[in-house]
Amino acid sequence: MTDSPDSTRREFLQTSAAIVGATVAMSGNHLAAAPANNKRPRSNAGRIYKANKGGGIGKDIADMVARLEEYKRLGFDGIEGGSPDIKDIPALKAAIRETGVPVHGVVDGVHWNQRLSSPDAAIREVGRAALEQAVKDSHAIGGSSVLIVVGKVSGPDETHDDVWKRSIIEIRKVLPVAARLGIHILVENVWNGFCETPDELRDYVDEIDSPWAGVYFDIGNVRKFGPSEDWIRTLGSRIVKLDVKDWSPSNGFCRLGEGDVNWPEVRKALAEINFTGWATREGPDNSLEDTSQLMDELLDL
Repeated sequence: MTDSPDSTRREFLQTSAAIVGATVAMSGNHLAAAPANNKRPRSNAGRIYKANKGGGIGKDIADMVARLEEYKRLGFDGIEGGSPDIKDIPALKAAIRETGVPVHGVVDGVHWNQRLSSPDAAIREVGRAALEQAVKDSHAIGGSSVLIVVGKVSGPDETHDDVWKRSIIEIRKVLPVAARLGIHILVENVWNGFCETPDELRDYVDEIDSPWAGVYFDIGNVRKFGPSEDWIRTLGSRIVKLDVKDWSPSNGFCRLGEGDVNWPEVRKALAEINFTGWATREGPDNSLEDTSQLMDELLDL
């Protein structure tokens, strides 16, 4: 009996995420649920890799080296960059070699304005070209992914159906380059009026129908719509990387552990789908050191 195309794609995503990860040598409601002696087994150590958003990372090689060394000192496994925010890729490559701190991927920096779902074909082309360049930039620095927001439901000329159809057309144009370079195009769930249920996002990614397309799952963004753990279970192995945020109606986006995300249930759901890969903090806590410690505690790192 042969495997279905869907099961084969999911196995590929899981294997790819594990390979990438292997290259890396509570004051809030749910944080307070941890044992006081802080001796809970760290089940995700060596399985989930801790990063922070870095944008352009630095203005020159000296600045880049200093920033990467600081992340290493604080216990981060790596950092995520941005395209076109990184202005000197050769300098960044040299900084990565010097420090041994990887840049695991990039965020597409034009996706909100030059949207793949725009009713203007010329704007869609700018967005497609930017996505392709981001794929090349990620490959150049040794990354494995590009985070993309695929569009925005903005009115009668940019409906949910428009975002779905137009963005898939543009993403498919870039997939041959992504496949050749080994870079995943990962769709982030955001507050853009698009795919506000896990079933919709699951079906959207499945319609793209490529092992090089998956989900960059934002734990905090979905809390507005439902329990994060339910989304994780529905999306399953389509999730290749994680954005780490917390949120509540009263606090908005807040310090990790001080929102409504049920972190023990998130950990349980991630274990159920056998997640392994990068988890990147987006947003500030009290300090980078605070972020590092909170991620260790909440994700069992």
